[in-house]
Amino acid sequence: MKTLVTRQFDFMGKRRIAFAVSGLMLLVSLAALLLQQLNLGLDFTGGTLVEVQYATAPSLDAVRQLLEDAGFRDVSVQTFGASTEVLIRLQQAFDPDVGEQVVRMLRDTGEQVELVRAEFVGAQVGDQLRDQSGMGLLVALGVVMLYVAFRFQYKFAIGALLALIHDVIIVVGIFSLFQLDFDLTVLAALLAVIGYSLNDTIVVYDRIRETIRKSRIDDMPAIFNEAINMTLSRTLATSGTTVLVLLALLLLGGDMIEGFAIALLIGVVIGTFSSIYVASALLLTVHLDREDLIPPKKEADDEEEQLP
Repeated sequence: MKTLVTRQFDFMGKRRIAFAVSGLMLLVSLAALLLQQLNLGLDFTGGTLVEVQYATAPSLDAVRQLLEDAGFRDVSVQTFGASTEVLIRLQQAFDPDVGEQVVRMLRDTGEQVELVRAEFVGAQVGDQLRDQSGMGLLVALGVVMLYVAFRFQYKFAIGALLALIHDVIIVVGIFSLFQLDFDLTVLAALLAVIGYSLNDTIVVYDRIRETIRKSRIDDMPAIFNEAINMTLSRTLATSGTTVLVLLALLLLGGDMIEGFAIALLIGVVIGTFSSIYVASALLLTVHLDREDLIPPKKEADDEEEQLP
């Protein structure tokens, strides 16, 4: 009888603790979404966008404080391309003269500033973007479930889908909890998180299926531990290099992609955790066994067996 190689990490033995941690994170995330909601950017709420060109790189904090002191609300200031190009977002009704008003205030500080453009993003456009983006997330999750069910088995699809929902809720919840700006770049990061987490989950699922078919024991937690430990080095290498790249983007990429980098950074960490302790551990909860992976015999084969 073939025996499993003993591994160092007993992942499945700690699954109840991991479930408690996941439950707590989900509870905090949902509470933040219900009580504080998301700090939606202009892409979703509508407002005024002003782009200005400085002669020398300004202090973004000083520009933001100046505009807030002047009575503008919900001011967002970030560089746009070069460090001398500044993008100012104001969550208020559009005024044709708002661009010139902003430039005059900035020039009063002694800076050389030129107006590049002043545009209005309407609330109707924001509502449309919000509805379409939400539908996009739902469609992505539905396609993922169908893919996993077709490639593996429906119990695998349940685990993968719940893991992806788990990841998305926690990432969005953290943005709500800390009132980080949620715009279309963050939404794009959420879709990337779904893809990354799914890829990691598929790798673990492949090894779990292979290990179940090769083993001759029925101790599912031991089989799962064997499979996860076999993929652990690959998972840590992939996650580690991805985190390093995202940290570089966060620290050096500028304000334009800050939200994107933060969302992906959180998503990679949570996705790595969920591929083991949500997607995989849930297979034990739904009682996956060896018979679930045995392909049904064809009717023709059954008829041949009945012939004398």
